Amino acid sequence: MDIRSLHLSVGKRVLLRDLNWQVQPGECWCIIGRNGAGKSTLLRTLAGMRTVESGQIYLQDKRLQDWPLTQLARQRSFLPQARADAFGYSALDTVLSARHPYQDVHYWENSEDMDFAMAALAELDVADLAERDVRSLSGGERQRVAIAALLAQDARWMLLDEPANALDLGHQVSVMQLFARLCREQDKAVIMVSHDLNMAYRIATHALLLMGDGSWLAGPAEDIFKVSSLSTCLGHPIERITHGEHSLFLPQN
Repeated sequence: MDIRSLHLSVGKRVLLRDLNWQVQPGECWCIIGRNGAGKSTLLRTLAGMRTVESGQIYLQDKRLQDWPLTQLARQRSFLPQARADAFGYSALDTVLSARHPYQDVHYWENSEDMDFAMAALAELDVADLAERDVRSLSGGERQRVAIAALLAQDARWMLLDEPANALDLGHQVSVMQLFARLCREQDKAVIMVSHDLNMAYRIATHALLLMGDGSWLAGPAEDIFKVSSLSTCLGHPIERITHGEHSLFLPQN
């Protein structure tokens, strides 16, 4: 994914100015910024769900708007920050819906689609909820079903808006480790928004800081996770504490 001179704004407010950024397969990017800095807006733009105001987004050397929607759905997946379930679909049917881009010559799901869906549910520890109405699930269970659908879609570029939202600590860790493993072992590319600096630092290979005034900073995680840059980005002093091989990023009192 190649982003060239991208400009984003909301009303008269500039969110991003002249963003030049490349995401390669196998990389795990974390987008960091204050509320309203443009993180979700950027993700929706990268997903093709928002018109590009200025600049270009290329996916495999083809402009994003030139991709047929079905083919694009095979290349990139998107996990929004929130969702509303109007109908009583089962968890399994919800995950199976993510296989729609692969149903070229058949209307109903085949055995391969079912295998993808059940494997994804098992990976997220919700296989036992397959027949449950998604409206009856807890927030954390519903989030894991949504991530299972993302896995079943099997796209190479995965755009995630706060994927650990509503998850308990154990599932936060396992989900983040899952994304890191997908990048490492399957050459997926992950671009995620996260407010948890410590969890992001554990798995991110790269980071993009949105400063809130249109400026930005991007690069390898070790170069970007500097207390000076994070403090400016988040509008509050951050300190880094090292314990053995681990680093913790904490707000100063």
